[in-house]
Amino acid sequence: MTSIQRWSEQGLALLELLLVVSFSQAEEPLCRQRGDPENPPLFQDGDIMLGGIFSFHSSWKDRQETYRHKPLPLECTSLNFRGFQFAQAMLFAIEEINNTTDLLPGISLGYKMYDSCGSIARSVRVALALANGNDVISASSETPCTKPAQVQAIMGETSSSPCMAIATVIGPFHIPLISHYATCACLSDKTKYPSFLRTIPSDYHQSRALAQLVKHFGWSWVGAIRTNDDYGNNGMATFTETARQLGICLEYSVSFFRTDPPDKILKIINLIKVSTSKVIVAFLSHLDMDVLIHELSYHNLTGYQWVGSEGWIFDSQTAEMNRHHILDGAIGLSIPKAHVRGMREFILNVKPLHSSSNEMFTEFWEALFSCKFKQSTGNQRECTGHEDLTHVHNSFTDMSLMPIFNNVYKGVYAVAHALHSILGCNETCNNKVQLNPFTILQRIRRIQFKTKEGEEVYFNEDGDPAAKYEIINWQRAENGFVEFVTVGLYDASLPADKQLNLQNTSIIWTQNSKQVPVSVCSEKCPPGTRKVLQKGKPVCCFDCIRCAEGEISNVSDSVSCVRCHPEFWSNERRDACVKKEAEFLSYEEIMGALLTAASLFGTCMTVVVALIFFRNRKTPIVRANNSELSFLLLFSLTLCFLCSLSFIGRPSEWSCMLRHTAFGITFVLCISCVLGKTMVVLMAFRATLPGSNAMKWFGPAQQRISVLSFTLIQVVICILWLTLSPPFPFKNFKEFKDKIILECALGSALGFWAVLGYIGILAILCFILAFLARKLPDNFNEAKFITFSMLIFCAVWITFIPAYVSSPGKFSVAVEIFAILASSFGLLICIFIPKCYIILLKPEKNTKKNIMGKVTRK
Repeated sequence: MTSIQRWSEQGLALLELLLVVSFSQAEEPLCRQRGDPENPPLFQDGDIMLGGIFSFHSSWKDRQETYRHKPLPLECTSLNFRGFQFAQAMLFAIEEINNTTDLLPGISLGYKMYDSCGSIARSVRVALALANGNDVISASSETPCTKPAQVQAIMGETSSSPCMAIATVIGPFHIPLISHYATCACLSDKTKYPSFLRTIPSDYHQSRALAQLVKHFGWSWVGAIRTNDDYGNNGMATFTETARQLGICLEYSVSFFRTDPPDKILKIINLIKVSTSKVIVAFLSHLDMDVLIHELSYHNLTGYQWVGSEGWIFDSQTAEMNRHHILDGAIGLSIPKAHVRGMREFILNVKPLHSSSNEMFTEFWEALFSCKFKQSTGNQRECTGHEDLTHVHNSFTDMSLMPIFNNVYKGVYAVAHALHSILGCNETCNNKVQLNPFTILQRIRRIQFKTKEGEEVYFNEDGDPAAKYEIINWQRAENGFVEFVTVGLYDASLPADKQLNLQNTSIIWTQNSKQVPVSVCSEKCPPGTRKVLQKGKPVCCFDCIRCAEGEISNVSDSVSCVRCHPEFWSNERRDACVKKEAEFLSYEEIMGALLTAASLFGTCMTVVVALIFFRNRKTPIVRANNSELSFLLLFSLTLCFLCSLSFIGRPSEWSCMLRHTAFGITFVLCISCVLGKTMVVLMAFRATLPGSNAMKWFGPAQQRISVLSFTLIQVVICILWLTLSPPFPFKNFKEFKDKIILECALGSALGFWAVLGYIGILAILCFILAFLARKLPDNFNEAKFITFSMLIFCAVWITFIPAYVSSPGKFSVAVEIFAILASSFGLLICIFIPKCYIILLKPEKNTKKNIMGKVTRK
């Protein structure tokens, strides 16, 4: 159990005892005070009394109580010059008010100031002394024991924990307690502390400002050390919550108190050594920081960037202890600089022999000048009481805490303005008004005035002033001393995006660097990657995983990758979506150019054959086997070659409908002509048989009708296909990840396979008939060539089906064009080239007798 805990428990027990004794009607004839009276070290009578509680000593001797006898009074140790400075600031304000006629004319303010020694229990005890007075016995038995408070308001205490205890005790009596340095956000709770006010901003704003400061510099991985009291614990709790919201992680968060055993502080030192964070947020009082910096210096822990609260960041005594440059470059929040005319001179003008409490000021004077009023046996010189502070440099002559002195000054003036209003002061004040602490408290809450320096003073509904801070940076001057350089401002009253205003260029960081330190658990994930949390670690510790194909992240530290629109694909760095390359069989590429050339060559070749046949149309070889069907076949072959061109180029609505229907109709026309020629061969042979009139039933008219009929059936199929579900241009995103395949969707697969199937049926029928007629007696039996051409045709289209289905993208179109050209060339070459050979190279065979097989052999 720590001494703080022990004194807290003893303080509560003492509180219960005092409350019962002091505020209940005694059964005895006279009202008597139990216990020893508490006499104020500093006292001055006045018409209206104000109380003050300050730590003139910072510690006390710890005693183990046996509870068998009455505890001895607390023995305070370690004289605290700051407590005297605060008391002097209060005295300055009181004297200034007493010496002016503008405020409380004709009314003098008196004071009672007590030493709390930094003890919570003693703070409660002296607060009750201020409320009750120190009268040992009442004037008469007729006088009731309950009476008005001895003081109308109390200035103090310096720390949050004593203020919480005091406010809890005096709260029910509505005595205003105005603190100049207690910053715990918990004190803003008016249900618990209704009579508490302060002239320093709440830590709620400071903690949030510190978190925003850490976020501003990109520190996401920090350590945290706090004072183990209400100030540190509550302040760090708010910081931790705000930091979590801003994406900041705490590697560790530890607490200690200056009276803790050395091994606990050593554990903190070792924790800092093994940590990876390079930024430490210290929510400490200056006394605790002094203890910590001593250990840090002993272990030479330099190179860390410290972020401090107002409790120590602008404390000159702490800066003087930074001889090993442990805290060089520290940055943090401080109360805005202030100047009060005449206060510095008043504080330094201390004459103990004229003081109301020689004992307290004698101790203070001896410590201040390192002398003794009574001749000592040592080397210390004797005090005269007229020593000069001009050449003395210590924590008392240091005025760096002037903003806090100003807070004490504003607190006294707030009470004075409230009294001025209640007493109806103009040229004089109404002395007959019965003062009531509750009325004074309510009036202080609503007070609003300006100090002589023009600073506006008011309290919000929580009893807090406006939250404004200076951001200061510790910079080492040429003379070796630390300078507190203002590098920014924080104003909680402004919009959230304008509250923090920093001048980054003027900041000097740890180890005299001008580069902002880096403190992260994991480096930022660059664009093109996403964060994946490391198992069992805070959210600030992560691995960077590259985005998958088709996904991007275009910002740093992205938690997820975004999939690109189907028409886009991720670039190589995965930080942007680029439009996919549209792939289709074009005329510009080699394959498209070759197929176009083959198509045009086939067309030209067909035209040449047609011209040859036209010029020799009266020769037997052309007239044989129906020259009309031959010309129609040549025309259809020309269309077949040309329709392959509709498959090349960017697919459009019209080209998709044209390519398949043109292909289907022209090929049926072509096969119908070949089928007609095959049937002519068969009918011609049967016509040579005795009594046969086959040609009568399959003459030119019937041949035309058969070709037209076969073709019309395909036309009907195509019309139904185009009407019900026509082909349409389609962007295929599935075939390739990084390409868009522009192709023609079939619309109706049934329609496509019906067109192709009908062509196949006619081709097979033609092949069968030609096969049957291949051995007919004829010197030029066209059926043989038709059989061979149909064999090629069927072979091409049978192999086309698996090749078409398995070919990706534009290659499926190329396969279809190749099948069209191959089958067209097969028909052209097998049926017409032999005839052209005879016409051009063997004209002697182009006779009727030779064709009929009647040439005499020699």
